[in-house]
Amino acid sequence: MSRFGLFVVSRAVSWVGNALTMVTLPVLVYQRTGDPLITGLLAAFEGLPYLVLGLPAGALVDRWGARRTMLTTTALSAVAMASIPVADRLGVLSTTQLLLVALATSSCFVFFDAGSFGAVPALVGRGGIGPAMAKLSGVSTVIGLAGPAAAGVLLVVLAPVTLIAVDAATYVLSLLLLLPVRWNEARSSSGRGPLADIAEGLRYLWQQDVIRVLTLIGTAGSLAGGAVTGLLIVLASQRYGLGPGEAALGLLYAAGPAGALLATVATPRLQRRLRIGTLSLGAWAVACVALLALSLPSTWWLAAALLVCWQLAATVAILHAIIVRQTITPMPLQSRVNTTARMIAWGGQPLGAAAGGAVAATAGLTTALVLAALCCGVAVVGGATAGLRRAPRLDALHTDDDGSPPAA
Repeated sequence: MSRFGLFVVSRAVSWVGNALTMVTLPVLVYQRTGDPLITGLLAAFEGLPYLVLGLPAGALVDRWGARRTMLTTTALSAVAMASIPVADRLGVLSTTQLLLVALATSSCFVFFDAGSFGAVPALVGRGGIGPAMAKLSGVSTVIGLAGPAAAGVLLVVLAPVTLIAVDAATYVLSLLLLLPVRWNEARSSSGRGPLADIAEGLRYLWQQDVIRVLTLIGTAGSLAGGAVTGLLIVLASQRYGLGPGEAALGLLYAAGPAGALLATVATPRLQRRLRIGTLSLGAWAVACVALLALSLPSTWWLAAALLVCWQLAATVAILHAIIVRQTITPMPLQSRVNTTARMIAWGGQPLGAAAGGAVAATAGLTTALVLAALCCGVAVVGGATAGLRRAPRLDALHTDDDGSPPAA
């Protein structure tokens, strides 16, 4: 098996464990406390580290090296998850420990994610980034579809703590698979402090026209994504009268991942045929139209089809932006630039979810969906105004590390 093949298998094993824990840990917390507030706090602990640690993590990983960081954080995550079944066996497991484990593993993920941005180009070369990222995204999406459902079934016959022990074991197996995978790394060696490294990454992101514009319009798109995610159950209940236990509700929720899976197949092919700006602006335009159509009265199955179209287009735009960043960015800056861009773009999701819910509660679901569609429209107009249409095809970009891609 190739080095990248082992890398993919390692990630897949870890994703399986994560998918189990995504369902199991909240169940365990709620079983112990019966408190929705503490269960919600768990979700906050899982999401907070990227917003807090994204900038320093990227700079530090560029100094430490991606492989060392990924191995270390995988080992630490295994220890953190294993502490739960051990503490339960000893009769000392507490809710505080569960929250701290969620915080620790999520923090480790930030650093691991920063390392993976540099690992992929080093393993496959600049020209192979598109297919490699599409493959990783496809595997992740499939596991994201099947994993939570499997966890729900397994929780019928297994205790939550047992499934968390399985997650700890997947971290160990992932570590063993990753150990033989080696690649040449270009570490940051400026001799300056971490703050200067962070500033260098921010400066590079802002000065490179293509990366800056794709990041900013991605933020507008993530506002729409947060709103759609937050409003999905409202759409199902208010418009179609669907509730828990109905197959149609499950199909509505499966529509998004299905669209994302299609996007992993489509993105590399579209990148070979279309200019950077054409693909990005076209994808956000399709997403805008899909959401406008979703705001209109329809049947639930038509809504599911529109959700597939929406997620297909949005995922193409997001995955395209990631691949472009990795192709353009010099190797010593990969972690900094990519974690910073992801942090900026992801920041729109919680705000979009909160805003979408507030608008739906005061002005109605249709208005909220129209405003979400307009966010995608803003991405199209903003990108076009900033000159993204002039950017060439991806294969025309520089593939060396001079950091001087064509301007948008």
